[in-house]
Amino acid sequence: MNTGAIAHSVILFGAIAEVVLVALITYVFMRYMRARRQRDQLRNEKEVIYGFMHDVGEVFAGADSVSPDALLKRVLFYALRTCRATAGTVYLYEGESERMHARAVSGVFPPLTESVGAMLDAVESKSRYVEHLVRTRTIMRGEGLVGQVADLGAPVLIQDAENDPRVPRHDLDFLRIHSVLLVPLRYQNQTLGVLAVVNRVDGRAFSEADQSLLQALSDQVSASVHYAGLRDVLAEKKRIDHDLAVARQIQSSLLPENLPHVPGLEIAAFNEPAQQIGGDYYDFLLIDSRHLGIVIADVAGKGIAGALMMTICRSVLRAQAPGNLSPAGVLRAMNRVMNKDIADEMFVTVLYMILDLETLDLVIARAGHERPILVGRGEARRIDSPGAAIGLVDDATFDALLGEVKVALQPGEVLVACTDGITDAMNAAGEEWGEVNFTEVCTRTADEGAHSLISHVREAAGKFVGGREQYDDMTLLAVRKIR
Repeated sequence: MNTGAIAHSVILFGAIAEVVLVALITYVFMRYMRARRQRDQLRNEKEVIYGFMHDVGEVFAGADSVSPDALLKRVLFYALRTCRATAGTVYLYEGESERMHARAVSGVFPPLTESVGAMLDAVESKSRYVEHLVRTRTIMRGEGLVGQVADLGAPVLIQDAENDPRVPRHDLDFLRIHSVLLVPLRYQNQTLGVLAVVNRVDGRAFSEADQSLLQALSDQVSASVHYAGLRDVLAEKKRIDHDLAVARQIQSSLLPENLPHVPGLEIAAFNEPAQQIGGDYYDFLLIDSRHLGIVIADVAGKGIAGALMMTICRSVLRAQAPGNLSPAGVLRAMNRVMNKDIADEMFVTVLYMILDLETLDLVIARAGHERPILVGRGEARRIDSPGAAIGLVDDATFDALLGEVKVALQPGEVLVACTDGITDAMNAAGEEWGEVNFTEVCTRTADEGAHSLISHVREAAGKFVGGREQYDDMTLLAVRKIR
């Protein structure tokens, strides 16, 4: 081999070596840069997760009550940062219902249920109108993408949303959906809602890594959302309990503070609502200098509704009673006033009696109420008088059905009136105490006096029902003529 050939070979080898070296350096550099990007990405994801956990902790630290909405705003902030999304929203179920609403929205989030269409042309602020649509739109379980994720409890990743029939089409560029990612908010075996993000800021599609990270964030915050909601509910319950306590105090003040003192009579009464406030009441009112009105009533409806109707009933009766010596006439007037406005599912039973303070005779009218019992000398008999409940029939029928009966109390006799919560009291076996047991206790204890009779009835009924919570109010009234 001559000198020229050798020199040529050396040059060729050097060129090849240089190319190989450049390729090797380039390969190593690319591997380094890829590793650096992966490291930066992992560090960024790590910082996002740590920052998210710290921020959730900051929301709860030292707070007696936490707003779920404030927490959800922070969730969205980190969700968008994590996935580099342009917009997102969080849907939550409304209590125990099958409906969801958007509780937090960030960015211009396009509706996932239907196309907006031409309706945007007429509005001044398009982005604000779109947010209004997203926030006010109710989504049912299983409806659309959001409902599907909530129903199945599994995430949905759509990388090419423009060619997916499940994604609505929007004509305006700022509402077009290129890629969408939805993950469920899961707490234990319960789906609380859905977290959804759309369109990465770099124009790329969401990846499976984005889905995994977003689901991890969702799982992290779900417990916090659950307990924040519980705290919200507990705070609301505290407010309701306070309002009910005030209402109970007001309602108690409407019952007679002191029972009337009538020479020759012993009068006793008690009232026990099944809930904090109830629909039973009793009252005594002076009609004129010689006559005393005595009333016991029961509203078909408990709780707040029953208490409000009871208050109305009391006010109407007190307005109609003065100067009117006919208990039937007062009840007819009450029915005419209340029948127009009382709800279809409600009615009021009333037992109204007018006592002659000189003769101690009673005139009784009964608007569908439980029949009172006249007890004495070891016997008991029901005092019957016709009548329908207020609000149950039309005025003409009510007037025609109602009647009066006069009762002349004999020495030692006790007139006992109650609401059906007494006789309908139920034990753990589902058995009612009933009229037979009630009448037996009244008959056996009448000679001991009105107060003693009521004490015996309460004790016997309480022993029968045991610790079972009662569903109906209990009111009992007794009037005894002293020997």
